Amino acid sequence: MERFQNTGQPDWDWWGKLWPTPGATLRQLGVEPGLSVAEVGCGSGYFALPAARITEPAPVYAVDLDEALLDELDALAGRQAIGNVVPVHGDARDLTGVLPEPVDVLVVANTFHGVDDRTEFVEETFRAVAPGGSLVVVNWHDRPREATTVGGEPRGPPTGLRMDPEETAEAVRGAAPFELDRRVDLPPYHYAVVFDR
Repeated sequence: MERFQNTGQPDWDWWGKLWPTPGATLRQLGVEPGLSVAEVGCGSGYFALPAARITEPAPVYAVDLDEALLDELDALAGRQAIGNVVPVHGDARDLTGVLPEPVDVLVVANTFHGVDDRTEFVEETFRAVAPGGSLVVVNWHDRPREATTVGGEPRGPPTGLRMDPEETAEAVRGAAPFELDRRVDLPPYHYAVVFDR
């Protein structure tokens, strides 16, 4: 199992400069109390942990290929007394095989640009989202990498991998019968596209 292209895990300080309030961002994207959530490529939990605080007691399935990052997430959840995060070691291309149930909200943050077979991946996300649920894709804006700096350094995926919101919407809707709900700008460098199942 190989990672999607260019989906390494930066540190928390890095993300904190982009999203100082990840819980508020998640609420803006439709994560609400009582909804089950899965985050694909969760890393050490920058979004999964605040999602769990919002949804408690509903589960947040934190899916990643990197067991070390999942161990870190598990330790952080323990220190913060968050009991509804469920680390899931597995491949995002097999969500229905690794998730115990369809979820209300499936979050794909900062990984969609690197998916090798988007059609197959989107079809799998459709099967992993419960009827009436939503798919949330968070992506870097299609800007030159040198224009998206964090701490004075160019950050994010290579320019050639970036997608604008329309490309993201077309890739999702062309692969599965999701309905486009809305686009959300996430300054300074990101956007989200929310789809309903």
